[in-house]
Amino acid sequence: MTHKLFSSWTLRSVTLRNRICVAPMCQYSTPDGVAGDWHMVHLGSRAVGGAGLVMVEAAAISPEGRISPRDLGIWTDAQARALAPIVAFMKTQGTVTAIQIAHAGRKASTRPPFLGGDPIAPDAEGGWEPLGPSALPFHHSHTVPHAMDAQNLEKVRRDFVAAARRALAAGFEVLELHMAHGYLLHSFLSPISNQRTDDYGGSLENRMRLPLEITAAVRAVWPEDLPLWVRISATDWVRGGWDLEQSVVLAKALKDRGVDVIDCSSGGMTPDAVIPAGPGFQTPFASAIRQEVGMPTVAVGLITEAMQAEHILVTEQADAVALARELLRNPYWPLHAARELGVDIAWPVQYDRAKARP
Repeated sequence: MTHKLFSSWTLRSVTLRNRICVAPMCQYSTPDGVAGDWHMVHLGSRAVGGAGLVMVEAAAISPEGRISPRDLGIWTDAQARALAPIVAFMKTQGTVTAIQIAHAGRKASTRPPFLGGDPIAPDAEGGWEPLGPSALPFHHSHTVPHAMDAQNLEKVRRDFVAAARRALAAGFEVLELHMAHGYLLHSFLSPISNQRTDDYGGSLENRMRLPLEITAAVRAVWPEDLPLWVRISATDWVRGGWDLEQSVVLAKALKDRGVDVIDCSSGGMTPDAVIPAGPGFQTPFASAIRQEVGMPTVAVGLITEAMQAEHILVTEQADAVALARELLRNPYWPLHAARELGVDIAWPVQYDRAKARP
C-alpha cells in the first residue's frame, strides 16, 4: 500500500523523499548569530531522523532584525560559512535543506523565552530600538518601535536580498520568507499594526506592498531552479485584523511573483488573541489557500500522529506537513511514523540493526 506521507514531492529541481518537514524552530543559542555545535546536533539529528526537509530556524537578516540577542543570524558572510558544514551534513542524510530568513520588527529586542522572554529596553545591556510600520508597540511593556521611513524600507529590502544570497552560498536548496507571527512583514500586512497613511499603509494593496517588493527582489536573486516558500499567518484571530480572505489575495500575488509554496500558520500579531488551538487547527487554512489559489501548501500546527498527517495529505488539504514540537520531542518521528503506517523506509546504516523489533 502506498502512503502519501512517504511519497516524494518535487518542486522545481528539488525532490523531497517524503512529505515530512521540520518546521523552523528558534533555538536562541548563539550570542553572535553564528551557528555552532548546538545547531549541528539539533538540525543533524532531525536529518538523521528521516525528515524529507529540515528548515533552519528564523535567521535574522540584520542585527536589529533579531528577536533576541541570542538569535541565529545571516547578515554576515561568517554566519553563512558557519551554516555551510551543517547544510552539507544534512544533505549526506538525504534531507532537503531549507532556511527561513526573517526580521522581527516590533517584536525585536526581547530575552529568549527560557530567560523570561521580557522586552529589553534600548538603553539596557543588549537591547536596541525595534522597527515597525507604525509607532505601535506589540504590548504596552514593549518599546515603541520606530516607524520606518524610506531609508529603513530600502535597507530592509537590501538586507533580505543579501540574506538570500548568503543562504545560497551556504548551500541551502529551499528559501522561506517569514511573513507570519507578528514579525516585520506580517506587521505590514495587518491593519492592527500598520496604520500608515503613505503607499505602504491603508488599503490591502498598500499593506502588501513591502512584502511583495521583497518577494520579487529575493526571487530575482534566488535561482530559478530552486523553490521559494513563504510562511504566513493566515489569520490574526482578532476581529478587524488580518484574515483568511486577505491571505488568499496575498497568496495569489505571491504566486504571480514566483513563490512555490505557502506555509500556513496563524496568530502572533497580538498577545491577547484567543486562538482555538487543537490537533490540526490550522490545516483548514492550508486547504483553503490550496483550493482557492491553486498552489501547494504546507499544513502546520499540533500535527503529532502519523495517521493524522496521512489523512491531511490523502484528503488533499495540503501537499506536506510541518512538525515542530513533536520533532523536538522525537527527532526520529519519521522513522516511527513509517513503522506505524507499515512503510518500509531506509534507516541510517549506523542504526539499521535497531530497525527490526526484538
